[in-house]
Amino acid sequence: MQQETKQCEKCHKDFSILEEDSLFYEKFDLPLPSMCVYCRWKYLLAFWVFGKFRIAKSALSGKTIITVIPESAPFPIYERAEFVSDAWDPLTYGKDYDASSSFIEQLVELQSKVPHPHQTGIKNFNSDWTDDMWESKDAYLSRSGLHNESISYGYRVLNCKNSIDIAMCWDLERSYDCLYCFKSYNLKYSFNSRDCMDSLFLYDCRNCQNCFMSWNLRNQKYCVLNQPYSKEDYFKKIAEYNLASRSSVEAFKKELWQHIQQDAVHRQDYNLQAVNSQGNLLNNDKNCYQCYFIEDSENCRYCFRGRGKETIDSISLFDSEKCSLGALDQLGYGNTCNLYTTSCRYSSYLDNCEECEYCFGCVGLRKKKYCILNKQYTKEEYESLVGRIKGDMKNRGEWGKFFPLSVAYCGYNLSLAQMMFPMTKDEALKFGVKWEEAVEPHYENIISGDDLPDTIDQVKDEIVKQRVLCPETKLSYNITKDELAFYKQHKIPLPRRHFDWRTLERFKPFSLMIMPQRGTCYFCKKEIEHYYGLELGFQKVACLECYQREVA
Repeated sequence: MQQETKQCEKCHKDFSILEEDSLFYEKFDLPLPSMCVYCRWKYLLAFWVFGKFRIAKSALSGKTIITVIPESAPFPIYERAEFVSDAWDPLTYGKDYDASSSFIEQLVELQSKVPHPHQTGIKNFNSDWTDDMWESKDAYLSRSGLHNESISYGYRVLNCKNSIDIAMCWDLERSYDCLYCFKSYNLKYSFNSRDCMDSLFLYDCRNCQNCFMSWNLRNQKYCVLNQPYSKEDYFKKIAEYNLASRSSVEAFKKELWQHIQQDAVHRQDYNLQAVNSQGNLLNNDKNCYQCYFIEDSENCRYCFRGRGKETIDSISLFDSEKCSLGALDQLGYGNTCNLYTTSCRYSSYLDNCEECEYCFGCVGLRKKKYCILNKQYTKEEYESLVGRIKGDMKNRGEWGKFFPLSVAYCGYNLSLAQMMFPMTKDEALKFGVKWEEAVEPHYENIISGDDLPDTIDQVKDEIVKQRVLCPETKLSYNITKDELAFYKQHKIPLPRRHFDWRTLERFKPFSLMIMPQRGTCYFCKKEIEHYYGLELGFQKVACLECYQREVA
């Protein structure tokens, strides 16, 4: 039941505060939000770094590090192992609370002085050029992954091996240029497919083998444009295509997208086993409202990516419970307004803290308890002072407001917010976020991406000694020796654009699937709620029942 309508302080559009929302905010002792959910997500996602990899020096030891945190960050950056070592003590930065000034301003001052780790992720081998990568081997220029081996240019990947240019994929091997694909082998140029092998240009296919340019297939072999062939005729047909040519591949990509728009049947959402839930890309969730990219979660509202319980207004929650207003608050319990924290409980306004309990307004702490502004207190002193601080913050209108956008580690254009909610520089500055201007070093031996050979057969081994300039981003990149071997083995033409641009372009359809739309089922004409923005141009959007009848 709708309780209140407010105007968003950022986009100035009206949004609703539901009765269930009010109960959540009351339970967490939080004021009602002043921004609509989309602006709240933009705000929180602006703190999630998706920056340009760069070589730097640890401020502690001078050791060479590779980080995505830009040079503009105000705080010192330590190599991750040094950050968690006993070589320094975060409590030496402790300060007394000054009741005469803003607590947030005092926290911001502390944040600018306390060192931060150069990257997130542990237990990796030969994976220096990564961020948010965990327990992986031989990963290169990849982000957000777990248990991967020999992958390059991956984003949000799990249990993947020997693959390049994949995003939001699980259990792929020997695959290339895939989005939202699962448990597949030798899959290329595909989207939303699973349990497939030795196939190219698929959309929404399941358990298919040796299929080409097809959509909505189930349990099929040797199909081209959804038409079955004999095994011999299939391979004769495929041999007619010059898949080693970039111009041919780009033409096939455009053709597949036209079929996706005009011929493919799209279920109204991508949800699986979502009980009493609203949102998209939900998996095994219960009682979740306006959530996206959420799995194994219960009683969550306005959460974006991850899994948790009884949590509201959070991004990248991982096994978090009873948390609110969090950005990358992982394995947390009972927290409010935490940023890049792990295994913290009953704490608020923490930045890059680990395994802390009952801490308030602290930065860089590990295994601490009863600390405020990095200063140690007794239990009684802590509880008394936190009560005073919260009262002062409420009087100033600060309590329940996240860290100010000015202290985000990077500019909006180098954050995950730009991937999901892209803005121009002017739009971003008006929103109140920072913007990073690209500074690319000069290289003597450089070639434009547009001048790369059309076919992989024309590429010489010397290409690994050159830098390639991306015409879109004006950033340069290189082709590694292993990468070139992969392209030659799989007859894949060289990429002509920077790897970050490729990831953003690949992920773009999902940025158009996070706002509910009203429409009618293409088949039965009943009214439905779906999540396909008009820009996608999908013509055959179906209710679940009609989709199952027509496809499954």
